[in-house]
Amino acid sequence: MAKPASKPPSNPVDASHLRPLPQLIFGSRWLQLPLYLGLIVAQGVYVVLFLKELWHLITHATSFSEQQIMLLVLGRIDVVMISNLLVMVIVGGYETFVSRLRLEGHPDQPEWLDHVNASVLKIKLAMAIIGISSIHLLRTFIEAGSIGQPGARYTETAVLWQTLIHLTFIVSAIGIAFVDRLGQVTLARQHKPEPAE
Repeated sequence: MAKPASKPPSNPVDASHLRPLPQLIFGSRWLQLPLYLGLIVAQGVYVVLFLKELWHLITHATSFSEQQIMLLVLGRIDVVMISNLLVMVIVGGYETFVSRLRLEGHPDQPEWLDHVNASVLKIKLAMAIIGISSIHLLRTFIEAGSIGQPGARYTETAVLWQTLIHLTFIVSAIGIAFVDRLGQVTLARQHKPEPAE
């Protein structure tokens, strides 16, 4: 039985040959460019904040207690994780929604950028948010011993709410991953070749 002729590969579409309205709609993705550039500026602000607090930690290293140093270090980890989140949004978002970065073969190309799409980006962002929330919750738990004392930064209600919000982030991330998994299974079934008769 002869195999059906395979379809020739479709030629890439030249954007300059699109009709005016589709070209305008497709070109509107470049309106996101100032947003990503703004996030790069925000990244720079975080670098300045990190260096300022690091200098504060170094100059007071001998006068701070272990708990104060731990809280300051956790604060710096928090800044780094937010900075990582910014990188994921800037690089992954630009690659997914604006234009290809064409980093193939570059030694510093992020490993996750090879298979980035809207679903992967969503899950990675959810995991990054959980990590940031975990750092905040850990800082709260470290300071929880002072609850009820004069000058305490947190109350029992605030700790409870932070814990519930953190759990909500976790449940949301599991939900996003589950829905994405269902979508992949459905897509795989749709593209599964029918058995030959």
